[in-house]
Amino acid sequence: MDGKLKISVGSAIVLLAVSTLSAAANEKVTFGTNWLAQAEHGGYYQAAADGTYAACGLDVTIMQGGPQVSGRPLLLAGKIDFYMGGNMLQAFDAVQQDIPLRVVAASFQKEPQVIMSHPGQGLDKWEDLKNADQYIIGDEGAQSFFQWMITEFGFDPAKRVPYTFNPAPFIANKKSIQQGYVTSEPYAVAKEGGFQPNLFLLADYGFDTYATTIETMQATIDKRPEVVQCFVDGSAKGWYNYLYGDNAAANAAIKKDNPDISDEQIAFSIEQMKKFGIVDSGDTEKLGIGAMTEERIQSFYDKMVKAKVVPDDIDIKKSYTLAFVNKGVGIELKK
Repeated sequence: MDGKLKISVGSAIVLLAVSTLSAAANEKVTFGTNWLAQAEHGGYYQAAADGTYAACGLDVTIMQGGPQVSGRPLLLAGKIDFYMGGNMLQAFDAVQQDIPLRVVAASFQKEPQVIMSHPGQGLDKWEDLKNADQYIIGDEGAQSFFQWMITEFGFDPAKRVPYTFNPAPFIANKKSIQQGYVTSEPYAVAKEGGFQPNLFLLADYGFDTYATTIETMQATIDKRPEVVQCFVDGSAKGWYNYLYGDNAAANAAIKKDNPDISDEQIAFSIEQMKKFGIVDSGDTEKLGIGAMTEERIQSFYDKMVKAKVVPDDIDIKKSYTLAFVNKGVGIELKK
């Protein structure tokens, strides 16, 4: 009995030593998000919570963004290793400014940006929306997707009023339309306005940027390619497990970082991401979550040039690399 006990304790000590050594050997990296913790960041929280990043050698800290946090300068200064980009426009802008930043994966195949309208007001089809009395669109949107809406579909720039991230003006004006994230604003409108708005996902009408991208500096790719590959692969697996597996630990971590978010809001966001194919649709079915293609990025760039959002002389191949994606990583985790 004593002998067996000693062997068992000895084994435990050895195992503990090995696991401690392994944890110590994991490289510390920081991923900066571009907003407060939410279900739209769930895949990264999942991979951190369930040990997916750790399994390939990374000790990942997620630094949440927010209204007072500017994460991209921290990436440029080398203070963080990876940053969550909004869409491809920021990466194009970096090339224009001669900043050696690259997108290494696209966690969202579709940007979650929608236009909302009131049902039964003659604004029930995409082609009707330009006839609204008022377009409630924020300054950033007015300089990007709204320019595409004007160029491609004939929306009237004179009808645009600023969006202040308060749904009350939209709720009050039945002949208005408003921008929003498919995972967020419709929930607020239903809660505060008591109705389900019509939703028109811009991605489904040709605004074909990737979104919620993973950005890093060229120096990180050159000096630590295995770190980049681990983070990209871990994030893809994290998204599969978050969407299709047990995401309780990830949601607990999200709520710890952002105590104001409710379980109801998280559940709504996950449902919308699945319903609209935000993370997993199109190319991901064969290439895996995070997929990107040269053709798709070129298509979006051409549309932005036509809408005069970006100049026509950017070498967009400097804005991304396909070296770390399109390997089908994690597809087997889809349940």
